[in-house]
Amino acid sequence: MSLKKDKKKVIGEVFDDERIKTFLRFLPPAGVNGDYHLLEKAYRGMMAENFETFIGFFIAEGRDLNAKNPDGKTLLEVVSQHRHGEDYGDILKAAGARQPE
Repeated sequence: MSLKKDKKKVIGEVFDDERIKTFLRFLPPAGVNGDYHLLEKAYRGMMAENFETFIGFFIAEGRDLNAKNPDGKTLLEVVSQHRHGEDYGDILKAAGARQPE
């Protein structure tokens, strides 16, 4: 039985504002909410400080922090299950993401 890592560490990649904004242009696969897809791509591809900057751009575009994946979960719900997701969850909550009821 192999264990899957929660998060792949990004090393050596420069994330200036323009690079961070490129994460707002990813198209979702069929059946996946576009806003959720962008949040998940940024979560999986950025360190927490870059993710926080991304969230500011995401909100400025009027996007939905509480968008759900095909399983009906928000990114906040998903990251709360990850060992290294606490910082990301805190960023989402500070930006207005709702806790699951």
